[in-house]
Amino acid sequence: MSSTSRAGRPKASSRETLAEAACELFLERGYDATSVADITQRAGVSRSSFFNYFSSKSDVLWSGLDDRISSAVGDLITVPEDRDGVEVRRILSALVAGFAPDSLALAMTNSSAMGLDDELEQDAALRQARLSAALADLARRSGVAALTADIAAATWAAAVLAAVRAWAESGAGRGSVGDTFTEAVRAIDRLPWSGERSDV
Repeated sequence: MSSTSRAGRPKASSRETLAEAACELFLERGYDATSVADITQRAGVSRSSFFNYFSSKSDVLWSGLDDRISSAVGDLITVPEDRDGVEVRRILSALVAGFAPDSLALAMTNSSAMGLDDELEQDAALRQARLSAALADLARRSGVAALTADIAAATWAAAVLAAVRAWAESGAGRGSVGDTFTEAVRAIDRLPWSGERSDV
């Protein structure tokens, strides 16, 4: 359990404290040289408290975006069909709306200093694949051929992750992920969402 000095604190506070401690240590020692025990010691919480919030060291960085992806996947599952991609745009725009600078943004801008380049690339691919799978399922429910559905879904999922990274690397806090995502959407607007097109 948490120490008595932290008793009664809301979960978000302990979670943020752990994330801050992790980022400090990643900058000081590097990602590989930092253990969960190091993070909990710096944050002043127990190992069991850490695992109440995170399943692994890397999840400390991704938990905020993971929550948003989980919500988006849940919303996508409930849409019976979306032939024009209207719901996809709404759900993905909501996913990135109000995204504030956090441990992930800090890690993306300091990935080399933290020794996180490979880790972030692998972890981003996992999140992108999860979102892409939900999008592809909806595309197929909407009558899109399987191959086209997979391509379109992968493109939209990539746009989300690319927008987060571009926003972070441009200086998180300046502009918004939503604006960056809008730019990404413009780049894929001519890709098909529903059905086959003769010019594709």
